Amino acid sequence: MKILEDDSSSSGKSNSRNSKEVEMQPLTLQEEEDHIEKLLYPTVEEKPWNLQDFLYPPNLPPECQLLRLENIAIPACYLLVGLLQGLSGPLINVYPLDLGATEAQQTTLSSIKSLPAAFKLIFGFVSDNYPICGYRRKSYMLLGWFVASLSMAVLIFTTNLGLDKEEFIDATGAVATRNVGPEDAPSIPFLSLQVLFFGTGFWVADVMGDSLVAEKAKLEPPEARGSIQSSCYSYRFFGLMVAAPFSTGLYYKFGPYFVIFLMAVLPMTILPFVFYLGEPRNVQVASTREQCTEIWNTVCSRSVWQPMAFVYIYNLLQVQNAAWREYLRTTLGFTSEQLNLMYVASVILLYLGVITYKYCMIHVSWRYVYGVCTSLNAVFSALQVLLIMGITFGLSDFWFALGDDAFTEFIQGIQFLPTTIMMVHLCPVGSEGASYAMFTTVNNSALNLSVALSTTLLGIWDVSKEALENHELTGMINLTYLTTAIQLSGILFIGLLPRTREELFDLKQRDFGVSKIGGFVFLFITISSIIWAIFVGVMNVVAPGWMGES
Repeated sequence: MKILEDDSSSSGKSNSRNSKEVEMQPLTLQEEEDHIEKLLYPTVEEKPWNLQDFLYPPNLPPECQLLRLENIAIPACYLLVGLLQGLSGPLINVYPLDLGATEAQQTTLSSIKSLPAAFKLIFGFVSDNYPICGYRRKSYMLLGWFVASLSMAVLIFTTNLGLDKEEFIDATGAVATRNVGPEDAPSIPFLSLQVLFFGTGFWVADVMGDSLVAEKAKLEPPEARGSIQSSCYSYRFFGLMVAAPFSTGLYYKFGPYFVIFLMAVLPMTILPFVFYLGEPRNVQVASTREQCTEIWNTVCSRSVWQPMAFVYIYNLLQVQNAAWREYLRTTLGFTSEQLNLMYVASVILLYLGVITYKYCMIHVSWRYVYGVCTSLNAVFSALQVLLIMGITFGLSDFWFALGDDAFTEFIQGIQFLPTTIMMVHLCPVGSEGASYAMFTTVNNSALNLSVALSTTLLGIWDVSKEALENHELTGMINLTYLTTAIQLSGILFIGLLPRTREELFDLKQRDFGVSKIGGFVFLFITISSIIWAIFVGVMNVVAPGWMGES
């Protein structure tokens, strides 16, 4: 028995040693990688779709769940911005003409509507430094929307917004009818004043919405970066897509009263949401000097001035063919209804472009997005040459032009979000209002200068209305080739744009990571752009026709 016990004992020890040897055998490289991957990325069972997770995504912290009561004012603000842009655009384009405005007065009104946007930096800076009732964003948003609503209410209660019909003899000698304002209709100066108040309140509220998004975006987890901005801008462009055609139809059917009535009522609907907005009260605010120093240090960083240099140069090069609309109207004979339909289709495709980026491309390299979109945009711009030559592949001129314009807007919708997501991550803590407004000002000023350049190019070849009426289209073809080449040249500067957010902040560690020269040039361009926008707006008001309008 003893021998048997010893054998069994020795056998047990042998088995134990063997098992330990098996356990201590090193893992292969593949097994080790699989083990690490399971630790870092544990398998999560996919949950079935449910409304609760859709409204309040569990992968986002409560501060970033936009549809919670304390946050819903933010997407509501973006939606309202889109709705009011869609309602006011067709109104300002048509109503002054029905009141007998001259071309110069029409230019003045359009300028007054956008003039307060030049002060976005000031609006953001004031809200950063001077809270009202302890709130830096909430109070200013309430004030902005209230002013916008009140300005339109004044028009409703103090003037007659109806339209009368008047017969006249048109150019062909036939009797036609046109809209005219009654005797107690608003005068052009009074209408301009109310539009100025409306624009001021509108842009103050818009800056507050952007500031809140810049603050919330810093709380997003890495896998969800950009989700807040993409969601908010999808609400905005959805509002624009719905309101623009609705405003056009409402105006032609019932006149301006109901459009202006909606512009007065809609801003008031958001006030309860703003009241419940969850914003910390009486937070410690850095001094004005400290905030200015922080902004200066920010713009001196290569992470700021290099990508913003790309944004400015790229947008400056997006020069459009300024004679294109006149060609469609004069040479191809497109009616106002057809041009409005093209506008509606473009707005819809713009929204779909934003949605495509949000759900399909949000994690794609920014350089790749800009490279592909720039190339596709050049292709669609070049297709305009085929339309001018009459090569439409069996399609009517209208449907060919509609598809070309609409898909160009679709591409621009995809292209819109990457730089806005980039800009929001550049904002220093505590100065989100001023810094984000500064970055968007650089973006918008380049686009405005691009419009001025496109107008300047009209003098190179003969693309006058008379030439287009006589189907003399050589100049039109040459101008299209030139503007397409200029647009495509933006791809040469794509190396200035980081690929990802991580690479964006890595720029600070490279050569010239902090450059006072870069910061000075950035601020010089920003301030010069603001001064230029204010100058143009003021000149359009005090000296209508200074640029040659009649």
